Amino acid sequence: MPASENQSSRNKPDSRDPLIRLRGVKKKYKTAAGDFLALKGLDLEIYPGEFIGVLGKSGAGKSTLANMITGVDHLSEGELWVGDVAVHSLSEDQAAGWRGRNMGVIYQSFQLMPSLSLADNILLAMDFNGTYRGRRSVDAALELLREVELEEHAWKLPADISGGQQQRVAIARALANDPPILVADEPTGRLDSGTAETVFGIFETLVARGHTIVMVSHDPSFYSRYSRVLWLADGLLTDEPQFPVE
Repeated sequence: MPASENQSSRNKPDSRDPLIRLRGVKKKYKTAAGDFLALKGLDLEIYPGEFIGVLGKSGAGKSTLANMITGVDHLSEGELWVGDVAVHSLSEDQAAGWRGRNMGVIYQSFQLMPSLSLADNILLAMDFNGTYRGRRSVDAALELLREVELEEHAWKLPADISGGQQQRVAIARALANDPPILVADEPTGRLDSGTAETVFGIFETLVARGHTIVMVSHDPSFYSRYSRVLWLADGLLTDEPQFPVE
């Protein structure tokens, strides 16, 4: 059995059907130097309630994998299913609507709208998804900010708070439409260790509530706290850790 599966077999919910399924997933990019194969045929299953760490060095294909799962980018070959949805067959517009209902996406760079307050950033996500309901949505946005301990800053602009606080707002925004799945691409990459611990703790709380999280990272600090670790190297899943872990 691969090492990545050994590390997590104690937590893998074998009795349930997989939530996310990849079959022969490849992603090819055209570059000036010719075609570059970022993913080289991945087969993978992710189960409900798992906290998956996708670890590897820069350029391993981690962010590409995240973009495949969220439907942000298209597969070059293979199939990707989330539940009974064939993500690989969705058009760009269909993928955007599906993602808004089913995925919360969190980026290293936060990607908050700088001219909107923290609360309005969350409300915008609701508006885009057609779930904005006036005062009820405002109350929901404030509750999400309360959960990440930022309610008192609700009407400030992103520039008025720290980077760690902005990342917590990004998590709250990702939860705006109560998606079952969160995909986080290097969410602690720009944070100091203490703030990263706070953010990771929020993820652990969300998993305990039933969310499924896929977190991309090149940081091994939280290795032992994922329910399962997937190592990526040169676009392939591998049994071998790509850097030392405790």
